[in-house]
Amino acid sequence: MQAAPVRATAIPSFTTALRAVESLLMSSGQRTARRNAWTSVLEDRRRAKDRVEAQRVMDQTLVGRP
Repeated sequence: MQAAPVRATAIPSFTTALRAVESLLMSSGQRTARRNAWTSVLEDRRRAKDRVEAQRVMDQTLVGRP
């Protein structure tokens, strides 16, 4: 007796599943607006991180001066 072959089916990622639900619940314009807003949030976080790093470098540079 031989075992039946096992088929591997890809399990969708959480992001893929969330986008599928999102597409059912929201109109296209709302989806676009939400994604644009999230992209803005990520960009703001990146700029804030850059500002903190620049301030740290400036502080270290000023400490080394007489």
